[in-house]
Amino acid sequence: MTTLSEATPTTSPTTPAPAPAPATEAKDSHRSTPRPRPQADGMAVASFILGLLGTLVLNILLGPCALVLGGLSLARGTTRRGRALLGITLGAADLLLLAFLTSTDGTLSWHIGG
Repeated sequence: MTTLSEATPTTSPTTPAPAPAPATEAKDSHRSTPRPRPQADGMAVASFILGLLGTLVLNILLGPCALVLGGLSLARGTTRRGRALLGITLGAADLLLLAFLTSTDGTLSWHIGG
């Protein structure tokens, strides 16, 4: 007499296990979304402050610095994109103000009075 388990061998349904992702794919997915650098946020704020100060004093020096720092912070993926854009705008305004002051009265700075 044979038992049921001997007569019909039971096979468990084979479901293929999901293959683990190769290590290279995990690294590539990390590279596709770069994390913002903390320095980029600081550059955006510095760009805004230098651009703002440049409208009052030393616009020949602070305007280009604001432009460069704003551009670098955008290129590095800052989370403070608005401040970087404001810094670039103020840096450009500094240079336009410098051109205006130079063309009207031949000076590189503000002066009050006649």
